[in-house]
Amino acid sequence: MKVKIQEQYIESFKEFLTRKGLRVTIQRMAIFSAAFSCDEHFTAEDLLDKARNLDDSVSRATVYRALPLLTDSNLIREVDVGKDYKYYAANKDVKTFQAQVICKDCEKIFEIDAPFMEWYGKTVAEKLTLSVEDQRLQVSARCDQLKSKGQCDRVLSR
Repeated sequence: MKVKIQEQYIESFKEFLTRKGLRVTIQRMAIFSAAFSCDEHFTAEDLLDKARNLDDSVSRATVYRALPLLTDSNLIREVDVGKDYKYYAANKDVKTFQAQVICKDCEKIFEIDAPFMEWYGKTVAEKLTLSVEDQRLQVSARCDQLKSKGQCDRVLSR
C-alpha cells in the first residue's frame, strides 16, 4: 500500500519529534503515514490495521504511544463522540473551524465548516480575559432517509 502525503506534513512531524527529543523511527513514520492517509475518521484499532499494512512490525502499544504525539503535533486531532474510545482525523488543509455532526443511526461523523464558532469562542473568552486553547461543536442527529425509506445510503457505503 503506497501512501502519498504532502512532504510538508511529513517534515512537520519529523521536526516535531526532533524538538521533543524523540527519534524518528520507521514505526512512528508508518503510523503517521497511515493516520494521514485516512480520508475518514478512524479509531486506534483502525490505525493499527492501516499501519501494519505499511510496516508489519508496528505493535498495538506503539500505536497507543504514538497517538498522543500525533495529536500534540496538531497534525492529527482527537474527536470524542462520547463512546469508550476516541476517533481521530488528519488535519489536512483545514482552513476554518470544523464542527462534527454525528449520525446516531449509522455512527458516521461528518465535518462541516463552522467559521462562526472560531469567532464566537474568541469573543466569549476575551470578555472573560481568557485565551481559547480548544473548542468544539458537536451535533448528534438522526438520519431522515433511514426514517422515511427504512434504509440509509451512508450505512451501505461504510
